Amino acid sequence: MSRSAPRFGEALRVWLKVGCLGFGGPAGQIALLHKAVVEEKGWIDEARFAHALSFCMLLPGPEAQQLAVWLGWRLHGVRGGIAAGLLFVLPGLLVMLGLSALYMAHGRSEWAGPVLMGLKAAVVALVAQAVIRMGGRTIRDRAALVVAILAFVALTFTRLPFPLLILVAGATGWLLGNGRVGEAGEPEPRRGLWKTVALWLVIWLAPVGVALLIAPQSVIARMGLVFSGLAVVSFGGAYAALAYLGQMASSLGWLTPGQMLDGLGLAETTPGPLVLVFTFVGFVGAYQAATPQWAWVAGVAGGLMAAWTTFAPSFLWIFAGGPFFERLRARPRPARALAMVSAAAVGVIGQLAAWFATHYLFRTGETFSSGVFQVTVPDMSSLDQTALGLTVLALALTFALRLPVLALVAAMVAAGLALRVVGLT
Repeated sequence: MSRSAPRFGEALRVWLKVGCLGFGGPAGQIALLHKAVVEEKGWIDEARFAHALSFCMLLPGPEAQQLAVWLGWRLHGVRGGIAAGLLFVLPGLLVMLGLSALYMAHGRSEWAGPVLMGLKAAVVALVAQAVIRMGGRTIRDRAALVVAILAFVALTFTRLPFPLLILVAGATGWLLGNGRVGEAGEPEPRRGLWKTVALWLVIWLAPVGVALLIAPQSVIARMGLVFSGLAVVSFGGAYAALAYLGQMASSLGWLTPGQMLDGLGLAETTPGPLVLVFTFVGFVGAYQAATPQWAWVAGVAGGLMAAWTTFAPSFLWIFAGGPFFERLRARPRPARALAMVSAAAVGVIGQLAAWFATHYLFRTGETFSSGVFQVTVPDMSSLDQTALGLTVLALALTFALRLPVLALVAAMVAAGLALRVVGLT
């Protein structure tokens, strides 16, 4: 850490701000965390941030929330990790519960279009800034540059699974690490490991156990089991997890494919991790399975069960695995392997940024596949001129005027509303 640890209350305000402004999926949220904790506050240095990100990308579940938990843990111990992880998710969770309720009450509807267009343009600019800054500080040699480029190319032009790319990057670093000196780590005590594991397993699975005792055949109990299992196997980021859940939710009769797409659309436009769509699935699935007099209670219970069993495991992974992972920084081969994973992470975030920008700027496109290769080519005639103008403005405000995050978001929301007034959205 480059400066002394902040006061706990000061850190809480930062975690809440990131939770409220965390639009744009994992790429946008990682960019916000980096900007707040590394660039603006200097609480964590660049090397340690990259080290933490490489760790979180190896874990199942929402990597951005896990990164927030890790940062809070490094600054203020377990209470800091809990606070950072909860505040990172809570604003988006409350919004998603409200939107799920409105969805069941009123069905599909368009809302806040101009505001969302402005917010998405701000996300494009913030992610571009994060890729440039993280790349400049993480990619320190030719090997790291090659790994970052290959990760970007593989995710953009092939269907190779994300976990495979991370494993290859780590193995490459391991092979290249012979004779290199690892960065000094901080030894952590081992004796509390199993107590930590047992405690957080109980905290994670307690709601599932209660549901199984009260109503073992209920949809909510089954959701607890399904989402807990998904939390263990959902390697590959939010979209890989959504692919697993989409098939499962449809086969179990919780949601139709059309409803799943509606939920994904809502999750894309709310702060917090993209896997908050799981809350929508839990709410809608439990609501539709319940009797009319209990539908709203069941919906809220289902949404909360989905959210808890999705995000609670992050605390277990970080509090139990974080100390062990910190020790690896002192060993040459693991340190080099993690450096290559960090380089691959830059390529991954770059691909996410390109994906997000493409889907924001172009209304349609066509996907071409052949074996392991796959590429989506946008339809140039579908370019959204309004989105392009907002993106150019956001990039100018970010790179030329260097506006802070809150000012950038406010400016882009105002720009979106102004375009609405003159009839351009």
